[in-house]
Amino acid sequence: MSEHKIIVGITQGDINGIGLEVALKTLMEPGIADICTPVLFSSQKTVSYYRKVLGIEDFNFNPIRDFSQLNTKKVNVFICYEEEVNIEMGKSTPTGGKYAFISLERATQALLDKQINVLVTAPINKNNIQSEDFKFVGHTEYLGAKLGGEPLMILCSENGLRVALVTGHLPVKDVASHISVESVSKKIKQLHQSLVTDFGIRKPRIAVLGLNPHAGDNGVIGTEDNAIIKQAIESTKLNAILYGPYAADGFFGNGTYKQFDGVLAMYHDQGLIPFKTISFNEGVNFTAGLSEVRTSPDHGTAYDIAGKNIASEQSFKQAIYRAIDIYRNRQLQSEITENPLPFGHLKKER
Repeated sequence: MSEHKIIVGITQGDINGIGLEVALKTLMEPGIADICTPVLFSSQKTVSYYRKVLGIEDFNFNPIRDFSQLNTKKVNVFICYEEEVNIEMGKSTPTGGKYAFISLERATQALLDKQINVLVTAPINKNNIQSEDFKFVGHTEYLGAKLGGEPLMILCSENGLRVALVTGHLPVKDVASHISVESVSKKIKQLHQSLVTDFGIRKPRIAVLGLNPHAGDNGVIGTEDNAIIKQAIESTKLNAILYGPYAADGFFGNGTYKQFDGVLAMYHDQGLIPFKTISFNEGVNFTAGLSEVRTSPDHGTAYDIAGKNIASEQSFKQAIYRAIDIYRNRQLQSEITENPLPFGHLKKER
């Protein structure tokens, strides 16, 4: 397997949120440029402004306008725009959305062009980023359209908790209509594939949560759990151990989640509330199912603490480490499966 230093592309996110703060704090870590080559998609002026606000004037970077100028021994800042931008920390503004998209668009193109190996995205505001060029409910949907594939949101942490979702950024009133035998089975297979390829787990144990309280109580509180989710579990044949449907509250409350390599939740808050309760500040959002590797921290723009120099960079740091690990796992899996030995019957010796 190639041991070349992985090039990590990093978007700046909303310039009025905590994205650049946690990114710069992470990139100040001693030795970060020894384990990867970071490329922050922003501008000299924006980064310099943040250095001053955060009191980190000694943070040095290599400004580039072309990847031929990349310095593999330093933090690089790819200049996405030259103008001075009006930064209003803690506020949602059209300017914040505009420059978040400029950074995201350029970084995504670099990923498509193989100029970077993985992408780590800082938080955006899903409202102010909307425009003629960005009509998506979030990063996941945008990258699904740009990179190809079927995106699957997986929240993962160092303690081994990995939670995937059947439905993502969808109003709760629409969840049940998007739950079917086919959709649940498809997400089980996607989660299984990611656990094997991206996380290196040969025969994963997967738990599937029910949709209704108490997993429907045998039809007393809704029929979806028995008629749809249970059927999907029983009809999905994989080299994995599948259990469910579980009542979500007891599953997390009594620690049953610790027995599994992956958990499939039916909707956003069913999976993310317990995940963030258990793993907040160290969790990572990974978009599985894409042709390229993308991770992000498990928090948002946090306008309420923007510019106060108190945001924790732990989740962002873990997002970088996780992207590197997944990229290497994919390389290893590709090499293992590239030229498999032909199957043959062994002859018994007499």
